Amino acid sequence: MNRKIIHIDMDAFFAAVEQRDFPQLRGRPVIVGGQPESRGVVAASSYEARKFGIYSAMPSSRAYKLCPDAVFVPPRFSAYKQVSEEIHKVFKQYTDVIEPLSLDEAYLDVTEVNLCDRSASLMAKEIRGKIYKEIQLTASAGISYNKFLAKLGSDQNKPNGQFVIKPGEAEHYLSDLPIGRFYGVGKVTEAKMKSFGINTGGDLKRKSMLELQELLGNSAEYYYEIARGIDHRSVSNQRVRKSLGSETTFQQDISDTDDMLQQLFSLLDEVLESLAERELLACTLTLKIKYSDFTQITRSYTDDTIISVREKAIEVIPALLAKTDVHKRSVRLLGISFSNLLKHENFSNNQLQLF
Repeated sequence: MNRKIIHIDMDAFFAAVEQRDFPQLRGRPVIVGGQPESRGVVAASSYEARKFGIYSAMPSSRAYKLCPDAVFVPPRFSAYKQVSEEIHKVFKQYTDVIEPLSLDEAYLDVTEVNLCDRSASLMAKEIRGKIYKEIQLTASAGISYNKFLAKLGSDQNKPNGQFVIKPGEAEHYLSDLPIGRFYGVGKVTEAKMKSFGINTGGDLKRKSMLELQELLGNSAEYYYEIARGIDHRSVSNQRVRKSLGSETTFQQDISDTDDMLQQLFSLLDEVLESLAERELLACTLTLKIKYSDFTQITRSYTDDTIISVREKAIEVIPALLAKTDVHKRSVRLLGISFSNLLKHENFSNNQLQLF
C-alpha cells in the first residue's frame, strides 16, 4: 500500500507521431494501417478518426466507408521505436525502475524518488510536460499504489490527462466500473462473466472464491483480488514481450491435414484470446511443426499491417502448412505463435487498448 506507481500511456501514439512528423495531417482523421482497397487492418487511429467509430483491428475497407476523408498511412515502426527511446530517456530522469509494456506504455515505480516533494502526481505531471515540450506528443498517466490501478487510472482522463486512485478509494472506484474495463478481461472472459451476472467490479467482488474458481479456473485468485484493488506484482525492468503462442503434442502422431488444420485453428483461437487479454496485435504469424522423427521446422508470414485477425489468419495458416512436408510425413507437435507485437490504442467508449 506504500508503493507509488505511475503508468504512462501515450495518446494515439502511432497516429500522433504521423501528425507530428507531417504537419499536413494535423487536425485530420488519420488511420495507420493497410490501404482501404487491400485486405489491410487499422493498426491505430487519431482521435479525429475515432469520432467516426473507427478503431484498431477494424478492416481498412470498413474504416474508409465510415470516413471517406480519412488519410491512410502505412506504419513506420522504426520511427515509432526511435520516439519510444526518446520517451524512455525522460522516464529515466525520474527512476530506473521502469517496466515497458510496449513502445508507448510503461510502469514507473517512484516510491523511493526524492523529486517533486516525493509526490507521484507531481512527477507524472512533470513527465507528461517534458514529453510534450521535448517530443511534441501528449501522454496520459495513472497514479496509484499498484500496477492494476495505475493502468486503469491512465485510461480515465485520456487524452492528455492523469488520474489518481488513492488507498481507500480503490474499491469504491472499482464497484461501478464495467467489467470489460478491467485489465486482463478479454472479450471471451467478459462474455463468460456477463453470462453469470458479473457486469461490474461490484458484481465481481460479490462472488466468492469458490464461485470464481468454478467459473474461471486458475485465474480466479487474480480476479478475486483485483476486485478488491489488490495487486502484489512489482514493477520490474523487463523487456517487452516479443511473441505469444501455444502448441500441442499429440499422444499419437497425426497424418491427416484436415485434422492438422482443425488443431491449428483451435490453437489460433486460444492465442487470439491471449492477445486480446493482453491488448496486443501482431504482424507476424509462425507455425511450428515437429515431425514423428522429432525434426522441427517453422514457417512464418509477415504482413505490413495486422495479421492477428481471425479472418486473415485462417487464410494464411493453410498456405504456411502447404509449405511443409505434412502431406508426406506424420506430425508429433503443432504450434502457432504471433510476433512483432503491437499494443492497441484506446478507442471508442470501451477504452479497449491496441498497440
